[in-house]
Amino acid sequence: MRSDTDRKLRRILSDVLGLTDDQVEDLTPDTGLFGHLPELDSMAVAGLFTEMEDRLGIAIDDDEIDADLLETYGALLAFAEAKREAA
Repeated sequence: MRSDTDRKLRRILSDVLGLTDDQVEDLTPDTGLFGHLPELDSMAVAGLFTEMEDRLGIAIDDDEIDADLLETYGALLAFAEAKREAA
């Protein structure tokens, strides 16, 4: 069963990147993101984090964003869950 954060993050990725429902459903913790999904380019990253802040009710500081954060879906989800727990 998926967490609320997981469901919302999948919807954000779908909306921001234009991913299909099947692409979103197929995301696993090991699914590569930046450099693996052509839709997630440098321009889309800003939109992704803005939507995460708005829809998840979190604040993301610039110094928290690094390549490791966008390496896999699991890393991004863990980050989002930690931010929501701390909020």
